[in-house]
Amino acid sequence: MIKVEHLYKSYGTLEVLKDINLEVGDGEIVSIVGASGAGKTTLLQIMGTLDRADRGTVLIKDTDITKLSQKELSRFRNRNIGFVFQFHNLLPEFTALENVCMPALIGGRNLDEVRGEALEIMDFLHVSQRAGHKPSELSGGEQQRVAVARALINRPAVVFADEPSGNLDSHHAEELHRLFFELREKYGQTFVIVTHNQTLAEMSDRQITLKDGVNV
Repeated sequence: MIKVEHLYKSYGTLEVLKDINLEVGDGEIVSIVGASGAGKTTLLQIMGTLDRADRGTVLIKDTDITKLSQKELSRFRNRNIGFVFQFHNLLPEFTALENVCMPALIGGRNLDEVRGEALEIMDFLHVSQRAGHKPSELSGGEQQRVAVARALINRPAVVFADEPSGNLDSHHAEELHRLFFELREKYGQTFVIVTHNQTLAEMSDRQITLKDGVNV
């Protein structure tokens, strides 16, 4: 599913990633762990097409994303990648349902076309009853489930999650962790998760540890 070879990234004189090499298999749930500043989020953003490496290759579904133009990258991201962030990043002026539908709307589909799919995913995540509510009217756990539903609306091959439970209490964090495995069973997605949560890391199929910009 994902293959990273000889990946380097610097910001000014600060070398953040140094010759990263890794693979993630189809349907795997992999956690990226390591101390703060080790390069975890930078690696996730490059694999997720949100940032570019200085050199090296990133293959997702046999496509070298480092060779795509910005326009091609946006199209590839919309069709193949979902994101879950620590702070949800829901649009406050839209309802939960509209937030879930947003990536599909950006991809050129209309709201009527995707509404049923969105409600089906929201129902699986137990938030369909909150479809008409705006983010400010949802609990933290509900907001994160809506964010997960949004990540899934285009049926992406891989979901990248950056500290997805970092803003949740222990109960909702545990629920979210279990949810990733339920989603893999139902939809077959690959998950790559940056986390400081040791419980989630240990639940994963495999851990990739970064230290000083190198996977060890």
